[in-house]
Amino acid sequence: MPGPAVVQSMLFVPGSRPERLDKAMAAGADSVCIDLEDAVPADGKETARAAALAAIGRPGLAIRINGVATRAGIADLLALAEAPARPAHIYVPMVESPAELKIIRSVLADDSVGLIPLIETVEGLDNAPAIAADPSVEMVMFGGGDFSAQLGVALEWEPLLLARQRLVMACAAANKPAMDVPFIKLDDADGLAEETRRAKAIGFSAKAAIHPAQLDGIHSIFRPTLAQVAEAEEAIAAFAAAGGAAIRFNGRMLEAPIVRRYQQILAMKDKAHA
Repeated sequence: MPGPAVVQSMLFVPGSRPERLDKAMAAGADSVCIDLEDAVPADGKETARAAALAAIGRPGLAIRINGVATRAGIADLLALAEAPARPAHIYVPMVESPAELKIIRSVLADDSVGLIPLIETVEGLDNAPAIAADPSVEMVMFGGGDFSAQLGVALEWEPLLLARQRLVMACAAANKPAMDVPFIKLDDADGLAEETRRAKAIGFSAKAAIHPAQLDGIHSIFRPTLAQVAEAEEAIAAFAAAGGAAIRFNGRMLEAPIVRRYQQILAMKDKAHA
């Protein structure tokens, strides 16, 4: 699985529909997450859990467990602790305190598993700086569906903008990437593109998807173009030639903070598109 710094897309696949996993794995997402939580009804949790455990070991595969304050979530954790292998990443819903992450670390007793908490409530957002700073956390995801329900607002950009900005800042302070909530209107490619552009503009590093058809739209915005990679290479070379001093480059000031952004682009060079 790619490291969190280069994961720009994650595709959910319902744990109750294991027959969809092969298609999801071949869709081109940076990561595929088997969802044992929202996508699975209460009477299907055990069957979905067994299917997810059987799939562990496939490259790029993650699992979203149920909340650790629920019976299903406790069962998920115990099953993962006893499994012969574990996914590289576990998505943890409804996280409101770093204490929940401590419980997971204690049960799994495996520091190789990266946790990706979902911030889905006001309390979770208030504690987002401490949650993001937890050493087991590799990325933080914004869970806009539950958040909008708590606020009593539509799952749209404007009502959730402040929450998104606060989450991005909490992640930036902890030097962790942030992933945006999936766009739920499956037949609105323009709406997906607009929301993805906005998410990137305020600092998100990735966006989740709920259908393979959404991946191209996400990648076209988050992944650099060949022209952007070429500019980054030229800028870094010019900055190095100047001995690290601020210089004029393409009509703009080029200094260390701007160079760091160019370095981030080059880190995704292998994903560049025309």
